[in-house]
Order: sequence, then C-alpha cells, then structure tokens
Amino acid sequence: PRVELAWAMRAHQHAQVYFNLISSVDPKFLRLTKVDDRIYAEFRRTFRELRVDVLDPEELKSQAAK
Repeated sequence: PRVELAWAMRAHQHAQVYFNLISSVDPKFLRLTKVDDRIYAEFRRTFRELRVDVLDPEELKSQAAK
C-alpha cells in the first residue's frame, strides 16, 4: 500500500507540472511531440467539419457524429 500511495502521489505531481505547462503557453506555440503538425493534419483530414473551439457533448453523441 505504501508503494502504491507513493506512486500515486508522484503521478499527481507530474500531472500538475504538465497541466501547468500546457496551461501557461499559447496553444499555437505549444509543441508536445516532433510530429504534432502531422497528427493535427491527419486529424483535420479525418474530421474536417469538427469545431474544436467549442465542443458540444450532445453533438458528439449524435448519430451523424458516430
């Protein structure tokens, strides 16, 4: 139990650091991997009409979205 608790606390600390990092940088300048641009291009090719600025959970659950 102590090892699991220590691991969970460490994971939480890492998550806080990463969250602070991605929250403090303008997203258009944030690069998390070397292939971010390729990932985004493929995402846009697959989901051309999806608005990522405002996500509506009900719209994502619709039959057309599925």
